[in-house]
Amino acid sequence: MSKKNKQSTGVYAFNKRARHDYSILDTIEAGLTLVGTEVKSIKSGGKIQFNDSYVKIINEEAYLINCFITKYSHSAKYNHDETRTRKLLLHKKEIIKLTHRLVEKNLTLVPTKIYANKHLIKIEIGIAKGKKDFEKRDDLKKKDVNRDLSKQFKQGQFKI
Repeated sequence: MSKKNKQSTGVYAFNKRARHDYSILDTIEAGLTLVGTEVKSIKSGGKIQFNDSYVKIINEEAYLINCFITKYSHSAKYNHDETRTRKLLLHKKEIIKLTHRLVEKNLTLVPTKIYANKHLIKIEIGIAKGKKDFEKRDDLKKKDVNRDLSKQFKQGQFKI
């Protein structure tokens, strides 16, 4: 019998606020440079918060700024800073394309989720355009209407 490799592909954190505040046009997968205690904290179910975080390109390198990863509970004194700036692992060509696209169309980079791909921790970055207040209200109205329709459909009030 052959051994099957267990590949954990779970999502550790999801940024719901990004979908509310921005309309995501495209997504990119990137790696993260993490310290050992950060990896242990993420994989042990530590809390990750990136509601206020963003991605910034400095000197042709991408950085994740203001992402909060809790300290690892079992480490003694060698723990990480919770909101440090973390470098993203992208190819130079990808970063150059991103910078041209961001400047040309006035877009931003927003982290949308952190997940495991095999044994690596990856981050999904969304190329986003900010929503106006009336667009946010329209999205909430559509969501409410869809929820009401699905409830009525499940109760059998509609017949096809």
